[in-house]
Amino acid sequence: MATKTFPVEASHILMFARSVGDDNRVYADADYAKTTEAGGIIAPPTFAQASAQFDPDYFLRPKVGQPWFGSGKNPTGITRSAEGGGGGGGGGGLHAEQHFEYHRQLKAGDVLTATTFPGKTWEKEGRRSGKLVFSESVTEYRDQNGELVITARGVGVRTERPVEQK
Repeated sequence: MATKTFPVEASHILMFARSVGDDNRVYADADYAKTTEAGGIIAPPTFAQASAQFDPDYFLRPKVGQPWFGSGKNPTGITRSAEGGGGGGGGGGLHAEQHFEYHRQLKAGDVLTATTFPGKTWEKEGRRSGKLVFSESVTEYRDQNGELVITARGVGVRTERPVEQK
């Protein structure tokens, strides 16, 4: 179980909204946001995913002085090990699903603590790759008062063997 804390700052919200092409004024204009139901600047729905950048061990984050695996298939010639991915074998893995449950709006000024723990695991037989192993990861985001703000569930899938190209 990993626990990480990160601040939710108005400038981070602005940059995130810009990066996903969302120009809703409630993400950037404090005066406007005060007049809305939210009552102040709030974060876009998927903003909590940015918490990974506060985790120095996040596997997709480049590390100074180390070759970077990246997010594509061997973009730098580095082969990522299959360890810890479930399923074993010579197959591959991918991010299959992401679900967010919002308990309240995420607001500028919050300080979130993200706690990640394993969820369910299940298997299914694939047509071309053999056994598919699905594993869920659950992250709870709590604010500075310990209140649950967001529950995020991600599902990954690993194949037993590579899919043969036709």
